[in-house]
Amino acid sequence: MTHNPGQPVWPDGFFAEEPPGPGRAPRRRWLRRLALGLALLVLVVAGIGWVLYERLNSNITTDTETAEELRRWEKQRPSALVAGAQNILIIGSDTRSGSGGRYGEDSGTQRSDTTILLHVAADRNSATAVSLPRDLMAKIPSCRRPDGTYTNERFAQFNWAYELAGTACTIRTVENITQIRIDHHIVVDFMGFKGLVDAIDGVEVCLKRPVEDREAKLRLPAGRQVLHGEQALGYVRARYSLGDGSDTERMGRQQLFLGALVQEMQSDGVLLNPARLYPVLDAATKSLTTDGGLDSIKKMYDLVRTVRGIPTERVQFLTVPRKPYPYNSARDELVQPDADQLFQQLRLDRPVAVSAHVRPADNKPPAHREPAPEAPEGTEGTAGPEVPEGVEPPAGPGVPESVPPSPSPPASSPSPLPTTPPTYEGTTAARGICG
Repeated sequence: MTHNPGQPVWPDGFFAEEPPGPGRAPRRRWLRRLALGLALLVLVVAGIGWVLYERLNSNITTDTETAEELRRWEKQRPSALVAGAQNILIIGSDTRSGSGGRYGEDSGTQRSDTTILLHVAADRNSATAVSLPRDLMAKIPSCRRPDGTYTNERFAQFNWAYELAGTACTIRTVENITQIRIDHHIVVDFMGFKGLVDAIDGVEVCLKRPVEDREAKLRLPAGRQVLHGEQALGYVRARYSLGDGSDTERMGRQQLFLGALVQEMQSDGVLLNPARLYPVLDAATKSLTTDGGLDSIKKMYDLVRTVRGIPTERVQFLTVPRKPYPYNSARDELVQPDADQLFQQLRLDRPVAVSAHVRPADNKPPAHREPAPEAPEGTEGTAGPEVPEGVEPPAGPGVPESVPPSPSPPASSPSPLPTTPPTYEGTTAARGICG
């Protein structure tokens, strides 16, 4: 080490530090300013993140009334049998207050046009989504309306539960049908669905022939193409211009479309890209009404993260086994014992097998319907199930005014379920619409 002339030397032989020169003070000031700037930047980014997080949280509507109503009927509800398994009821709601009605001639204030029971296994290695037909004949319990009055218990088509008394009545009806306890519920508005599809830049579909559907406001060429919001909503809701015109075919199309959505949502291009993820979350949360267990971004993210870890081939979609109702072929009834076996598998958190075209005989006839048999003697009814006094009877294609009498099936002791459950007609998220 050389000694510069004029540099002080300490007694131990080490050179003293060079006194600050004219360039040192500005350099230190610059470093302090840089550190301060970085700290301010971190605070700004954190603040923006917090604002966006709170905005997403505020998008979600919390449904406290349903929880309160369900508590009144707790003694009648089934018990959860497997710890950790989740059963979530997803209701696609068309309020008719917005532009949702443009996709079909319909009337009324609210309808559960689509209802799906989603079962997420306790080990998080599989998920099964079961569509429940809106025209399924079911026992609907007496339910409390928002004004405090009660509906009558009735045997009627399933979607009357939502129209007459809302989400709590729909949950209790599903629990009556399946004996599966519903842990959470999500009500998705159709306009929000449209925004979600736009946020992920559309979903690819393949059409064998062109589509021209005036009721669904849908005009599409044949072939492979990407559908965005308006077209996607028309595609999943169209009934008479796609397939055989049955609600069966429409539910199958909805399941395939949801599978394609799952594929896109699971892709790294969405989940690992903040520029794409935020618009997706914003669009999704704006359309959601949930119970208190799913009413925040953290809770929803935990659910999405759980489902994201499930292989797409183990995310399954199917429709509950059903066939035309004998007293009105425009309605459905469950195919037994197949339906009860399906519900038992889900109740006990056991695997369900699905495959394409397993039970075509159980589907509704596509066009021609056999005349409905006469209702048994002593059955009352003129234009469908009784509607309580002071309530306007539901109308429109979902609930026609000319519904014939709908007698309950005769009571009989249930037959024991076979040991081996059947393979159900359905699909998986791995298949895709163009698969």
